[in-house]
Amino acid sequence: MATRHRPPPHPQPHITIPPGAAPPATSSPKTSADWDFRISDHDHLNLWHDDYRDAAYTPQSPDINFPITSSSSRPSSRPSSVHETSGSRIQFPEPHPFRASLRPAVSQSFLRHRSTKSDTNVSVARSSANRGESRPPSFISTESSPEFAPTVLSDELSNLTLDSEEGIRKFQAGLLDDKDEAWYKLVPPEAREVLDKKDVQRQSIIFEFIQSERDYVNDLQLVQEVFVDPLLATSPIPQSRIQGFVSEVFYNLNEILAHHRRMLDALFERQREQHPLIQSVADIVLDTSLVFRTQYEQYIKHYPLAEAHHRKELRRNPKYQYFLSQCSQDPRVRKRDFIIFLNRPITRLPRTILMLEQIQKYTALDHPDQEVLPLTLNILREFMKSTQPGIEAAEGKVKFWNLCETLAFQKGEIIELDLYDESRTLLYQSTLARRYKAEVGYSWADLHVALLDNYLLLLKKEVRPSGIYKHNVVSRPIPIEYLRLASFDAAPENRKDKTSSSVDHGKIFGIDSFRSRYRAMYPFTLYHASAMTTRRYTLYANSEAEREKWRRALVEAIGVRKVRQESNMILAPHTVNDTFFKVSGSASSSSSNPRIHGKIKCAALLSSSGKHLIAVGCPSGIYIAPRGSNDYKRVLKTTAIVSLHAIQQYNKILVHSDEGLDAYSLDLMARVALGTSRPQDLDASRERISGQDVAVTFARVETLGTRTLVLYATKSFMQVTLHSMEVVNPTNLTTSLRRSVSGATSFRQFAEPAWIPKDSHDITSLHKSIGVCAERGIHILDPTKCSSSSNATVVPTFADSNNAPMQALKQRCSSARPLGLVRTGENELLVVFDELGCYINRRGIPSRSSGYLRWETKAVSFARWGSNILLFSPEFIEIRDIASGRLVQVIEGQDIRGVHASDRAILFAMRGADGTTDRLVELVETADLTMSKKDSKMAALWDEWDM
Repeated sequence: MATRHRPPPHPQPHITIPPGAAPPATSSPKTSADWDFRISDHDHLNLWHDDYRDAAYTPQSPDINFPITSSSSRPSSRPSSVHETSGSRIQFPEPHPFRASLRPAVSQSFLRHRSTKSDTNVSVARSSANRGESRPPSFISTESSPEFAPTVLSDELSNLTLDSEEGIRKFQAGLLDDKDEAWYKLVPPEAREVLDKKDVQRQSIIFEFIQSERDYVNDLQLVQEVFVDPLLATSPIPQSRIQGFVSEVFYNLNEILAHHRRMLDALFERQREQHPLIQSVADIVLDTSLVFRTQYEQYIKHYPLAEAHHRKELRRNPKYQYFLSQCSQDPRVRKRDFIIFLNRPITRLPRTILMLEQIQKYTALDHPDQEVLPLTLNILREFMKSTQPGIEAAEGKVKFWNLCETLAFQKGEIIELDLYDESRTLLYQSTLARRYKAEVGYSWADLHVALLDNYLLLLKKEVRPSGIYKHNVVSRPIPIEYLRLASFDAAPENRKDKTSSSVDHGKIFGIDSFRSRYRAMYPFTLYHASAMTTRRYTLYANSEAEREKWRRALVEAIGVRKVRQESNMILAPHTVNDTFFKVSGSASSSSSNPRIHGKIKCAALLSSSGKHLIAVGCPSGIYIAPRGSNDYKRVLKTTAIVSLHAIQQYNKILVHSDEGLDAYSLDLMARVALGTSRPQDLDASRERISGQDVAVTFARVETLGTRTLVLYATKSFMQVTLHSMEVVNPTNLTTSLRRSVSGATSFRQFAEPAWIPKDSHDITSLHKSIGVCAERGIHILDPTKCSSSSNATVVPTFADSNNAPMQALKQRCSSARPLGLVRTGENELLVVFDELGCYINRRGIPSRSSGYLRWETKAVSFARWGSNILLFSPEFIEIRDIASGRLVQVIEGQDIRGVHASDRAILFAMRGADGTTDRLVELVETADLTMSKKDSKMAALWDEWDM
């Protein structure tokens, strides 16, 4: 930045005003431009009161009287006005070339002075520079009267000015009384008399600006000395929080103070050099405003958070309350509230703008400030405008914090709203009404409805006896992903308000009795996408404008949430195929029509000869294609496929169908799909695992330790039996180990068959045990001793009958369908039901105070991927964090079915866009956009291109 050149000080010109000078005998009539510049001693010029509550800057002129006077009323010591006719004019030297274009500090009436009889011996005296002084001259202009040469101050005025320098030093040191801190108090009367009203106003405002800057710096210094240092020394706040509290509340005040100290030093130096006629302070303000912008922007945007931290501590910490009361006794505080000091930087810049605007108002058109002031003002105005979004965001964060602190959830349910995420914001909130059915008609209730960026909350405000209020969650929060909007244009409905108990003659006589008790309410309806009938809400706004505000806020929140979710997916859907599998209404029709394959039922991933393939089971058979290809080929015509299980290390693939459970060679099935083997060879590799004419209800392949087991259940007329088979290589079989019932050579019986509950529908595995999912819970079995299943442990175990939360959880779980178990940590498991989940310890007893998670959708199946659990329902895939239950992602579709889940991939099927095909989709884990070292080096190459 270029450095501004300031010329060296010049000697201050002057003229001699003889004592007792009198006006001429004859003078022209007075005009409205003739003023008496007397200032009484009791007048106070308070152009700016530096109190944070001032909303605007209005110069308060001293009680200066400017009457239109006659020559007889003018004091004999004052020379006549320019409007008075008199003798010859006094000739003055030409101004300095540099000063010629500058603003005059001496009034035009003084420049156009006409001599009186007492002026005959007037001569130009030597300047103050000849006396060894370095006072710069006033800015002088002849714009209003170019025919007159500029003039200078008199020797007497210079001498009187020297006498006022002691007052300036006292003012800068803060040693003057408040009543004496005014420009006109520190200026000789002769100087005031020769200046016009506009110059008096300008100098007064400049003085007040310097005064306010001095007071501002003193207040910022006071914050450090009276509040911060004692706060750290006495520690009314616990040591674990004190440093964080000071950092959050006082933020970067010390950096702002450093900038203003430098600016105040420059202002004081200018004042000492040029008093009483300071030519400009705009250049000093401009230089400072260019460097303190970053610090002010940070402080202003953070201020709502700082105030919130202070008020929160004040509410809950009596020691902090006492500390502030002690600080207020310091005389420098002058009974001002602590918030005023925190607010000082916020109000300083607007007041600076207003004061500079007033200086500009009283500045001559040819003054250099007419170029510097607009530039400075534009910089400050644009800066203030740019901070508004940050302030609004911070204020919204404070409102959000206040809301979070008052939330009260229903007991038992674990609701993780992810409130501590830095991106969490409160978008809109207001009071809305809701209508409930009563015994007779309807009743109305007022709700506090809050729209967050991730949830919609319906709350009921409750004021407790202690005076603290809470917002009770009256209905489960609705995730924005599930929020849907219905009607927003319904006709208004009348609400009957509560009437006063006082006597109303209009009511007694029936005059306007009904009109005054009813008011219009404007309804709108929204609902939960997964529970359109049971979770449908009609809310009422007080006006059409309020209803429209809610509509815009909800539409915007849904749109922003959708974009944010799509750009920050944990698992991204990748379509594997969406054209091949044609959908049919029934399995029989699909088998008779080769072009109809039916819905995808299951899938498995295969690897053979270095190629990766996908096997898909449909009602018409099993189809295989290389990954990334749409060229699927049917390898088996087996109908009614239920599940496929690839056992890669043993070269086996299990096919569970209505016919039973069979095993095939995995390599042969892959070669048939690739056209290198015949289907007959694949049929020849078939091994029957289940017995003949036995209905297999479900089958799973589980790994327990180093063993790979095939677990399947068969159903007879009276019971359901669980079978366990170990997968082995045929060469490892011995005569001492029994083979399967059907004589399969790759499988041997692992344990005796065991009876399990008739309503068993699935199996889940743990490290050394398995869980059989039945209607009443999950039965934990040892696979090596399945015959003793009658003594199995059922989880969750509700052992404590006196524990009310545990019994409430038991009631909820009794009507839910268990789907399986997921390990969450060393000593904790998550029991997954179709509608909820609960945490249990190693003994099966509910943990976390018997709390439970409620899914937003009723799950049919689930899968685990890393630290997340996926819940599949016909219309949604709900992805949650296992440890906390927090909802992290929602995938929407039609007729969704989970068809494969393993450590390698998760596949699901869903109805295609046109409704005639089934789409096979893989969930691909995304990665954070963090730059590696190689990427960083590549990015550095583009730095010089500013990209």
